[in-house]
Amino acid sequence: MEMRYDRQTMLPEMGKEGQAKLRNTSVLLVGVGGLGSPIALYLTGAGIGTLGIMDSDTVSLTNLQRQVLYTESELGQQKVHCAQHRLQSLNSEVTICPYPFNLTTKNAEEIINQYDLVVDGCDNFATRYLINDTCVKLGKPYIYGAIFGLQGQVSVFNHKSGKTYRDLFPDENGMKSMPPLSKGVIGVTPAVTGSIEATEVIKLICGFGDLLDGKLWTIDLRNMQTNIISL
Repeated sequence: MEMRYDRQTMLPEMGKEGQAKLRNTSVLLVGVGGLGSPIALYLTGAGIGTLGIMDSDTVSLTNLQRQVLYTESELGQQKVHCAQHRLQSLNSEVTICPYPFNLTTKNAEEIINQYDLVVDGCDNFATRYLINDTCVKLGKPYIYGAIFGLQGQVSVFNHKSGKTYRDLFPDENGMKSMPPLSKGVIGVTPAVTGSIEATEVIKLICGFGDLLDGKLWTIDLRNMQTNIISL
């Protein structure tokens, strides 16, 4: 283990204590697509103790441009099982728990209650409200991320500031009734955004740095402009 993680444990922010915290933490990742791919890869590489991965979808050819967990040989197969195989081959020390179905009002509380925190790899408002409300009820932090075209945003909800997803988008009915957004995106948009989400997960677990708690980080890849907005 020492050799595997020595490049991060040599950091004063991390050290062996931080690595132990990662090893003793369980994270639920809802969605293993564009955002979920870098999140899953970097948390597994970092040595998270248990990673739950939830997605009902199968691998399609249009996924491969940005969902770097998957390959052409896996077309038509269940994403979570392909992801589990890839992640275990990256780090056999991590426990990967696949859930080949969607998060619903019937299963959310039972599943989320088994994890220390939840990270967002999904692509719809309804699931985010469900994650948020369940995390609030259970007292679990929620690391949020979303993308649109060449733009991304990340925040940390239900932590010390007390801010939640509803502080960002209070009108649930209005958001759910919005027409479908364009699916146009370049592969690096979720790569950048998901990597920031993974960073916030590691910072929260290990207890260093300034979290995006009660703040919204945004990036526009067209001009590389970033902002941090207080919620």
